[in-house]
Amino acid sequence: MNADKIDVAGTLAQVVDGDPNAADQLADVVYDRMRNLAGYLLRGESPGHTLQPTALVNEAYLRLVDQSRVDWRGKSHFFAIGAKMMRRILVDHARGKKRQKRGGERQRIELDDNLCVSSRKDEDVLAVEEALTKLAALDPRQAQIVELRFYGGLTMEEVAEALCVSKRTVESDWTMLRAWMRRELSDETAT
Repeated sequence: MNADKIDVAGTLAQVVDGDPNAADQLADVVYDRMRNLAGYLLRGESPGHTLQPTALVNEAYLRLVDQSRVDWRGKSHFFAIGAKMMRRILVDHARGKKRQKRGGERQRIELDDNLCVSSRKDEDVLAVEEALTKLAALDPRQAQIVELRFYGGLTMEEVAEALCVSKRTVESDWTMLRAWMRRELSDETAT
């Protein structure tokens, strides 16, 4: 079974209402995609990294199904909120690790065509977070596009659906946003 074959929003409503079978059904459907995303986000970390994909997925999933005030609009919305949860968990983890370190100069961040940080270090996560915070102040919707693509791994169609805009708008914004993020992250590493 996959996320396209069940009503994710309806199943989430059943979870909120306390149906334990709905929680199990939802986990079966979304876990593989979330696990793949978590693996992607954590790829390149050192072998002794304390946050593993399974822990990231479990923490994000628990936070997702605990959302009683969300008006779930479907599969894309679920994964969009999931992306936000994973982002927050990763940023909190990186900040915690940074507090434990002394010093720690930032290192250069390389981006590929998909706006992926090539070496996933805590400083990289924090640099992306700073850039997203700056972008959110300029254009919140565009910051959401980066977040959903980078942290959520959503397709252009899924981002458009989650943000209630056209796919063409997302594609146009994404082209500009990749260049903007490259410039911002290059400026971050140059200081």
